[in-house]
Amino acid sequence: MSAPAARHPGIDRLRGLAIVLVVLHHLGLRIPLRDSVLADWLPHRLLAALNYNGYEAVFVFFVISGFLIAGNALDRWGDLARIDLRAFYLRRASRILPLLLALLAVLSLLHALGVPDYVIQRPGQSLGGAVVSALGLYLNWYEGRTGYLPGSWDVLWSLSIEETFYLGFPLVCLLARWRRVLVPLLLILALSLPWSLAAITGNEIWKEKAYLPGMAAIAMGVLAALLLHGRLPLRRAAWLLRWGGGALLAAVMLAMPWFWRWLHDGAMLVLVSATAALLLGMTAARPMPGGASAPVWRGLEHWGRLSYEIYLTHMFVVFAAVRLWHAIGADRRTGVLWYVPACIGCLILAWGVARGFTQPVERWLRGSRLAQS
Repeated sequence: MSAPAARHPGIDRLRGLAIVLVVLHHLGLRIPLRDSVLADWLPHRLLAALNYNGYEAVFVFFVISGFLIAGNALDRWGDLARIDLRAFYLRRASRILPLLLALLAVLSLLHALGVPDYVIQRPGQSLGGAVVSALGLYLNWYEGRTGYLPGSWDVLWSLSIEETFYLGFPLVCLLARWRRVLVPLLLILALSLPWSLAAITGNEIWKEKAYLPGMAAIAMGVLAALLLHGRLPLRRAAWLLRWGGGALLAAVMLAMPWFWRWLHDGAMLVLVSATAALLLGMTAARPMPGGASAPVWRGLEHWGRLSYEIYLTHMFVVFAAVRLWHAIGADRRTGVLWYVPACIGCLILAWGVARGFTQPVERWLRGSRLAQS
């Protein structure tokens, strides 16, 4: 068996690439690369792929999440049917809740102070409704019913899907007991992705943020973890899985409009399947020699290890950069020049949050007597 997936550098790189795409998406909605000088040199399709794959990147995160959390549970307890509920929930809470609660407190204060970009003001929305929906893990449904929240709130839609899945996941594992029962259930959920998307009509926000499609992507990651920890000779197929999955994932990201045109909602199933194949290929094979020394890989690994902190805090930097860009009246053709400092700012802010807050709190919570029970 390969080394635990959580320590595999390839997964940090993939997470890093996904969170970079999320940041570029939120920048691109406000400072589009297609209006910059890059449009004179690079194809429109490439610029669109850099700016408008944030949603697809979140589904890549969903697959990675299922793969890592199921893989860690298998490493820790040997079988998903032996999950310790208390330990599982405490580990999730220690990772997710401290930064989430801190973010909600900061956003509530900014709303109360009337700071632009942070005020909740759509009809039918309120600060209380946003806070309760974020804590109740239904902010995605709240947005589907009332409209988009400000950007720093909006990112929490994926957390509502992910953590709802993990509330029920260990219970299903304990009730199913045998893999021959659990695997078909996960497979049905994973393959339901295009149909659950197609069934949602008339509400584009809900179609984008509904529970079942996101949970289907997480289930695909769990299935990949079960394959990795099974008895299949994956090492023999690792090269094909890694390069085939990587090439297909890149093709979907670069040509998503074409995939949507021909496959419609099935394009997302291709995306999550390619991600699962890539994860299996990377972790089933021996690490490539010398790969970790390349600066681009080291950079992506840093982004990947800080992906949760970046995801929850990057809109602070995005909003600040866009406000400054407008304030000085910068030429839209020079907009690309704002991407590098904005990305560096996102990384620095996340690093500071992780070192000064989330990591110490997580260590303290996991080191407590409850976390060790």
